Amino acid sequence: MKKRNGSEVFRITGARMGLSEDVRGRQRRYVISMTIRTLSVIATVLLWNVQRPLAVVTLIAGALLPYIAVVIANAGRESAPSLPSHFVPSPVRPALETANLKKSSDQS
Repeated sequence: MKKRNGSEVFRITGARMGLSEDVRGRQRRYVISMTIRTLSVIATVLLWNVQRPLAVVTLIAGALLPYIAVVIANAGRESAPSLPSHFVPSPVRPALETANLKKSSDQS
């Protein structure tokens, strides 16, 4: 689409989220993962003499979660939404044909 002065108009829906929002989202995911890891380590300590198989599972989860959290946090920025185009082309206006013009002027 073009403005009256001839400049191009772009869609904002195709833009990525801001860098600060992206970093905030990564930090939030990392903190959530580390909270789950802390809870699994505490569960390991509490369950060790009570339910040893479950304690081993929580111990393994607590050992693997830091790696997973770092991989998720460093995964990179999101890709831009897939839209057909980031540019909105101007609509094509059909030209009036001379035959249609004569018919409409004859009717008045």
